[in-house]
Amino acid sequence: MLKIFKYLKESKWSVLAIIALLVVQAYCDLALPQYTADIVDVGIGQKGIENAVPERLRAETYSGLMAFMTQEERDLMASAYGQAEDGSYVFQGDKETEERINECIGIPILILSAVRESGDAMLGLEIDAGEPETSGAAESESDSPWGEAGNLPEDLSSSILVQTDDQVLARRAQVLEGLGETGETVVAQRAVLFLQAEYESLGMNLGKIQRSYLYRTGGMMLAYSVVMMATAILVGLLASRLGAKLGLNLRERVFSRVVSFSHAEMEQFSTASLITRSTNDIQQVQMVVVMLLRMVVYAPIIGIGGILKVLGTRTGMGWIIVVAVALILALVGVLMAVAMPKFKKMQALVDRLNLVSREILTGVSVIRAFSRERFEEERFDRANRDLMRTQLFTNRVMNIMMPVMMLIMNAISILIVWFGAKGIDLGNLMVGDMLAFITYTMQIVMSFLMLTMISVMLPRAGVAAGRIEEVIGTRPSVTDREQVQDDRLKSAKGVVSFEDVSFLYPGADEDALEGLTFTAGPGETTAIIGSTGCGKSTLLNLIPRFYDVTAGRITIDGVDIRELSQHKLRSLIGYVPQKAVLFSGDIASNLKFGGTGQDDASDISDSRMEEAARIAQATEFIESKKEKYHSEISQGGTNVSGGQKQRLSIARAIAKSPKIYLFDDSFSALDYKTDVTLRRALREKTGDATVIIVAQRISTILNADRIIVLDDGKIAGMGTHRELLRECEAYREIARSQLSEAELEGGAAV
Repeated sequence: MLKIFKYLKESKWSVLAIIALLVVQAYCDLALPQYTADIVDVGIGQKGIENAVPERLRAETYSGLMAFMTQEERDLMASAYGQAEDGSYVFQGDKETEERINECIGIPILILSAVRESGDAMLGLEIDAGEPETSGAAESESDSPWGEAGNLPEDLSSSILVQTDDQVLARRAQVLEGLGETGETVVAQRAVLFLQAEYESLGMNLGKIQRSYLYRTGGMMLAYSVVMMATAILVGLLASRLGAKLGLNLRERVFSRVVSFSHAEMEQFSTASLITRSTNDIQQVQMVVVMLLRMVVYAPIIGIGGILKVLGTRTGMGWIIVVAVALILALVGVLMAVAMPKFKKMQALVDRLNLVSREILTGVSVIRAFSRERFEEERFDRANRDLMRTQLFTNRVMNIMMPVMMLIMNAISILIVWFGAKGIDLGNLMVGDMLAFITYTMQIVMSFLMLTMISVMLPRAGVAAGRIEEVIGTRPSVTDREQVQDDRLKSAKGVVSFEDVSFLYPGADEDALEGLTFTAGPGETTAIIGSTGCGKSTLLNLIPRFYDVTAGRITIDGVDIRELSQHKLRSLIGYVPQKAVLFSGDIASNLKFGGTGQDDASDISDSRMEEAARIAQATEFIESKKEKYHSEISQGGTNVSGGQKQRLSIARAIAKSPKIYLFDDSFSALDYKTDVTLRRALREKTGDATVIIVAQRISTILNADRIIVLDDGKIAGMGTHRELLRECEAYREIARSQLSEAELEGGAAV
C-alpha cells in the first residue's frame, strides 16, 4: 500500500485538488439531510415558520411579550422592531439579532399564550406541560407567577414596572421546570402555533409563507445537489486522468528498466512474469488508484462529517453509531485476515498460467509433432483450475461481506426507528430530526462500506505494486560509468582484445570462462569453436556487454569496453544472435533496424539495404514476394522459414556497416551452397572490419584467419585450420566427426 501512496506523491497537486473537491462534495452531501429534515419539520409541520422570532406583531402582543422579558431583552426587542403605519411592529434586525431574540422569546410567548387562553393562575402550564403544580383551589393573586400581570390588564406595559429582572427570570425558570424534560420541544411548538395565530390575526397569508420557505429550502437543496454533482464529475475526471497518467508512467518505467537489464536480470524474471507485471499488475494499480481517490479518500471525510452531524442532532442515539462501526470493523478485519494470503497467491498463479500459455502457444508445432496435445492440455488445465479455485475462494469470502453489511445497515435502521419513535412519542424528538439521523447514519455506514469494497482490491493492488516495484527497483548489473571515454573512439578501428578474461554466471560455483587472452583485428576473421556448453556464446555475449567480465578486461582499440557507454559500444557492433529474431513490420523495416535514425527515419538507404540483402543471399526470396521489401513480417518472423529468417538477420547486421561483426552460430540454418556463397560475399564486404564467428560446423570456419578452440571454458588451441589439425587434439576430434579423410588431408579449401 505504501508503494501506491508513493506513486501518488508524484502527482501531489492533483491529489490535493481532488481532496479539496471531495471536501466540497462531502459538505454538500452532509447538508442535504438537514434540509430534508427542515422541509419535514419546518416546511410541513410548522407551515414555513422557522423559529420563534415573529416577522410582524400586533401592538398588544408586542406589549404582552415585553411584560415577561428582562430589561436587556426589552432593549433588544426595541432595537429590532419598528412600528408600521397600521400600528403593528415589524422585525428589522439582522441575522445575529434574530438569533439572540430566538434564544429568549420562547418562554415569554408560552406565558403570554397560556395567559390568553386560560386567564390567571397556573392554567397555562397545564397545556402540554404534564401534571399541574397545584391541584386545589386557585392560587391567591399574590402567589401568581405573573405577579400583577396575572390580572391581564388592558395595557400590559404597566405591569412591567412592578417586576424586576430577577422576578422575571425566576418565574420563567419556574415555568420551564414545570414543563419537565420536554420543555424545549413544548416551547418551540407553542411558539409556532402562537405565531400562526398572530399572522392570521394580522391577515398574513400562511400558505404563501409556507410555499416561500419550501421553495427557498428546495432551491438550496437543488443548488447543493448541482455543486455536489459538479464536484463528483470533476473528481472522476481528475482521478481518471491521474490514474491513466500513473499507468503510463509505470509502464514507461518498467519498460525502460527491462530494456536496460542485462542477461543476468532477464534470467531473474521470466518473460511471462515481466509481461504480467507490465500489463495486469499495472492495470490493477491504476484501477485501485482511481477508486482510492474517488472512494477511499471520500469515505473518511463523509464518515467523520456524518459523525459530527449526528452528534449535533441531540437525539441521544449516538450509541447506535458506535455499535454499527464496531460491527463493520470486525467484519472487515476477519475478511482481510482470511483473504489477504490468497490475494498474494493469486498473482503468482496468474504468472504461472501466463507462462504455461506462452510455452504451449510458442511450441505448438513441437507439441503436435510429439503428440503431446493431451498432456499440455492437462498442464494448462491444472494451472487454470488452480487460479480458478483461488479466485473462487476470495470471491466467496468477499461475497459474504455484502449480505452481512446489508444486514447491519437494516438492523441499524430498525434500531433508529424504534428508539426514534419513542423519542417522538415523548416529545423530545421531531420526525425530521429522526429522518436526518437515519440519513447521517447511513452515510457513516456507507463510508465504511466503501472502504470495505475497496479493501477487496487493495490487497491485490498492494501485491501488484510490490511486483512492479521489484522490477523498477532491480538495478542492472551492466551500467555506464559516470565518466565515459567515448571520445577516444571517434575513429574506431575495431581491434578487439581479451586480456586474461574470466566470467562467472551469477549464482554459479565455477567459472564459465577462464583466462581467455587473444586479439581479433580488422580485416581478420576470428572463429570460435568447441563442444556444446564450452562457453562459445558466453564469450561472444561479453563483447557487447550483455554480461560484464568478472576478471580481466576486454578492450576495443585499447579502451576497456566498460569505460564506453553502452550506446557507443553497441554502435560499433553488428550482432547476429544464435536464434534469429525479427520484428513485426515489413522486410525493409527489419533490414534498416540497425540505423541510427529515430523511429522509422533510419539513416540506412535503400541501396545499402538491398546490398546487404544481396550479400546475405536473401534477394532471391525477397524479390519473389509480391510486395518485395515491403512484404509483411509477422511477430517473431513466423511467416518466413528458419533459413530466410537467418539470412534477414545477417542482412540486418551487414546493412549497419559496423566495425565489428559478431556471428553467433548464425549460419547453421543455411544449406552448404548458400553458406559458401554468403561467406564469400561477406568476406568482400567486411574486408576492413573485425569478424568474430561462433560456429558448430568446421566447414563454416575453414578459411578463418584465426580459430580459437574452447574446451570447458578455456582455450585449448589457437591457430589456422591446418595448424590446429596438427597441434590441437580437441580440434582434431571435432574435425574427424565432421570432415572426410580427403578434407582432413587437403585442408578442404573453400
